[in-house]
Amino acid sequence: MDTKLVGGVAHYQLGPKGAEIELNSLIGKPLKILFQKEINCTNCGTKVKKAYAGGYCYPCSLKLAECDMCILKPELCHYARGTCREPSWGEANCMIPHYIYLANSSGLKVGITRNTQIPTRWIDQGAISGLPIMRVQSRYQSGVFEKLFASEIKDKTDWRKMLKGNNEEIDLEEARASLFELFGEDLDSMEGDFGAAQVEILESEQVTTIEYPVLIYPEKVTSMSLDKMDIVAGVLQGIKGQYLIFDTGVINIRSHTGYKVALEF
Repeated sequence: MDTKLVGGVAHYQLGPKGAEIELNSLIGKPLKILFQKEINCTNCGTKVKKAYAGGYCYPCSLKLAECDMCILKPELCHYARGTCREPSWGEANCMIPHYIYLANSSGLKVGITRNTQIPTRWIDQGAISGLPIMRVQSRYQSGVFEKLFASEIKDKTDWRKMLKGNNEEIDLEEARASLFELFGEDLDSMEGDFGAAQVEILESEQVTTIEYPVLIYPEKVTSMSLDKMDIVAGVLQGIKGQYLIFDTGVINIRSHTGYKVALEF
């Protein structure tokens, strides 16, 4: 699903470019997702029985840089060793400015994202607020700082808790100040290692708050998948993160990347 923030509210679109469906307008209405029994690799288009690494066939998952382990763990980046799967892709996507941020998704978490993906990244994670705290010049650098902060706070979102919508209030600016105080010596040392021009500490960024188009949050989160059923249907009660919330359960749209479906509404 494509996302954008309009007036503090997350807006969602689904479908091919030029024929997108505005999902926010369907909240409170019946919706059916009908699986057409076809999955295609989003890179080469090959028809597959199972998609890997978020929508790829197995061969593509082994050769594409965006499917390498260093995408999940940026601190393992091996570009400098000359072994990147696709150096040109790495230069365009990893050797660019990245942010380390704090967010309130299912609680306080730390994360990283490219400089072009704020606030999209926060919306994708279902965060109700986000705050950039550092800006660095590569994905590898952001991963090193994220790992440091993750020794103190979580770097994962509990998706079930996130979908229940009962976030506790968290002062992200206070959390930022606490982290900088706790890891002050480490930050100074790492800034020296990378070079002052490579690391920017963001002490005056403002918190972004996000509302989601949800009428009713589920008390019990029941996951639905097109791998187990051909039709997902019900009244669309809301959208949060990459999940459609039905009165019958929830479905993660991103995990179905490459699936051919038809919508009825």
